[in-house]
Amino acid sequence: MTALDRVAVLSDIHGVLPALEAVLAEPEVATADRIVLTGDIAAGPQPTEVLALLRSLGERVLWVAGNADRELVEYRRGEREEILDPIGPFAAAQLADTDVEFLASLPTTRTLTVRGLGEVLFCHATPRDDEEFVLVDSRPDRWAQVLGGVPVSVRTIVCGHTHMPYVRLAHGRLVVNPGSVGMPYGRPGAHWCLLGPGADLRVTPYDIPAAVERLVAECRYPQIAEWADQYLHARVTDTEALAAFGPRDGRDSPS
Repeated sequence: MTALDRVAVLSDIHGVLPALEAVLAEPEVATADRIVLTGDIAAGPQPTEVLALLRSLGERVLWVAGNADRELVEYRRGEREEILDPIGPFAAAQLADTDVEFLASLPTTRTLTVRGLGEVLFCHATPRDDEEFVLVDSRPDRWAQVLGGVPVSVRTIVCGHTHMPYVRLAHGRLVVNPGSVGMPYGRPGAHWCLLGPGADLRVTPYDIPAAVERLVAECRYPQIAEWADQYLHARVTDTEALAAFGPRDGRDSPS
């Protein structure tokens, strides 16, 4: 497998078109060998617009499904009656049948070779599950569990899901979370990552008040003003998110 020099990783876009446009305008994203999406792409206020823009980039974009993408598909196919995220049913209803089939076809993992990092496995939450939690402070035995089935040749794992960026070592492997493009926790801006030869966490600032106004004008979701204010301004702090997610990584279970 030929090693790629630069790979831009975008995770958890959640249907926020202004944030995605800001990241795609970054010179190092525009010139990256590949753009990898690590899931939760469409579940948000502008799902069809986000999918159309990304699909227009052709084979430069490599897709990985997230739990929210799976939920949209299941809801549209009648395989579930509800989505816990309140905006989920709205997003699902906006999708064309071809969008649903496209999301259903996405893989749950991808592996690429990146210069300086070797084999890199991309997933949404963990390599084995699209909605379990691992965090920057998850204990070593938790990491051993979720990485246990990963081939020894893979030395770097890139995941999303928790909307908070970090880089850490876990049992000798580098674990990277680029944070969220569209729904960041902790600080505003569109978060992403540039891989090769290292792992460089990035945040792209953009005009958030203008983006909120645009979503309110263009999106028919009834609570869009509140939704956009909450998530684009990153009203959820990293401390609050860690407190909410921490018990879900098994840290309170007996070792």
